[in-house]
Amino acid sequence: MTHTSDMQKVARLSDLADGMKRVDANGTPILLIRSGKAVHAYGAKCPHAGAPLEEGALCDGRLVCPWHKATFDIASGAIIEPPALLPLTRYPVQLTRDDVLVSSTPETRSNERAATGSASVSADTRTFAIIGAGAAGAAACAALREFGFAGRIVLIDREPRTPYDRTVLSKFVPSGEMLPDDIPSLLPDDFFATHSIDVVQANVTALDARARRIDIGSAPSIRYDAALVATGGVPKRPSLQGIGDEGVAERIRLLRNRDDARRLVETAAQSEHAVILGASFIGLEVASALRERKLRVTIVSPGNVPFEKQFGPDLGRLFMRLHDAHGVRLRMGRRAQTVERSDADDGVLRVTLDNRDTLSCDFIVVGMGVTPATGFIEGVTRNDDGSLDADASMRVADGLYAAGDVARFELRAPVGERVRIEHWRVAQQHARRAARAMLGLPLGEPLVPFFWTYHFGKNFNYLGHARHWDDTIFTGTPDTFEFIALLVEKGKLVAAVGCNRDRQIGALGEAMRKPLDIADAIRLAESE
Repeated sequence: MTHTSDMQKVARLSDLADGMKRVDANGTPILLIRSGKAVHAYGAKCPHAGAPLEEGALCDGRLVCPWHKATFDIASGAIIEPPALLPLTRYPVQLTRDDVLVSSTPETRSNERAATGSASVSADTRTFAIIGAGAAGAAACAALREFGFAGRIVLIDREPRTPYDRTVLSKFVPSGEMLPDDIPSLLPDDFFATHSIDVVQANVTALDARARRIDIGSAPSIRYDAALVATGGVPKRPSLQGIGDEGVAERIRLLRNRDDARRLVETAAQSEHAVILGASFIGLEVASALRERKLRVTIVSPGNVPFEKQFGPDLGRLFMRLHDAHGVRLRMGRRAQTVERSDADDGVLRVTLDNRDTLSCDFIVVGMGVTPATGFIEGVTRNDDGSLDADASMRVADGLYAAGDVARFELRAPVGERVRIEHWRVAQQHARRAARAMLGLPLGEPLVPFFWTYHFGKNFNYLGHARHWDDTIFTGTPDTFEFIALLVEKGKLVAAVGCNRDRQIGALGEAMRKPLDIADAIRLAESE
């Protein structure tokens, strides 16, 4: 139903060209997008984190969010890529000669009108189970209903609250910029009730892939037609002598969920110096956040430079310089061997490194990656690291799928070459692809991995996945953190790293769905 009672002129058609413009309609911020002779009107903020969509990129009929690269269809507002899990809010538009008129009353989508209660009265008797209510679990629930599944969905997780944005746990919570209880949910609070999704708070004790059965302790087992394992990972613990001793164990902090973040914040508020074990993305993001609290921070890592495996040594040194300039002390090429509590009343910890240097600190943060949480699964073969092999559809076995940290999946040719990527948005991409496969739908377009990492007010974007490359081409000025670095293999772009180049990264991400020559990649990276 189109509402016309509050239509008002907001722009001239001749001023739009084929582009975007943010306007105001009765106090409502609205984004106008012109495509040929058509004009579309949507909510001006990304439904994921509120990014200003007018700063995004328009690419081949798609709108790419400037911050986290959620992607929407221009003609309908439908989701093409997460992390947004809901479509854009759409507003009625009328064209009168050269005037563009918009209503501030949103249109009602047909699937929204039919959603409430429709699943419970459906003739579809199938049960789909989703284990894990993180990024992938939330994305799978939303996608299954979006794609038309009207059977039973059961979402199982040990945490009592609805899925939330875990990316802020290391970026904004340790600094105090966001309180643990203020972490935004990934879906509206009423989403699961409105869409007839059963949410079960329980610890899964076993999943029998052959019997298609999920055991949850003393409660009745759940029989499923298809199941998605989206349980993420368990943080790795260092082999550090003394780590479990009294007076030490309670000063060790991991960061995987809201409760971990709360404990980290409480400890940081009473401390002066933190030692971080591991120069991982989590480790360096926490270092940045703790420096915002004016804590002294020392990072201990066996590598030569941070992120060398992912980005190469040149970009790794760029991150080193950024952290060093903000007072983080980096002890690269070193391992912690022992930790003990001081005999003094202050309870300071003393960490001894492999070169016999000693560091005194108030607490230790462990950021050494995760181990896939798959120990409960029976009837399928696990890799040495605990991960599950999945094909391009995220299928592990008949009726069983995997998404996120647990999945080692086929990214691109050669077929059979699998990778495991530990990032939140990739997990959501997995989940949407698995949802399609569970319903027998085409898989859609090639998946282009993307993640972001935040350090001292600067957001770094990474596109693609480079296992090896033979050249790195920089555009822009890396020293001022306005650049895109193109990672090239045999003349083709395999990955890109960018800072303060949001629109260009968005365009590159869409172009990378197909093999991209370096000349075309440079043109997109240097475009305005």
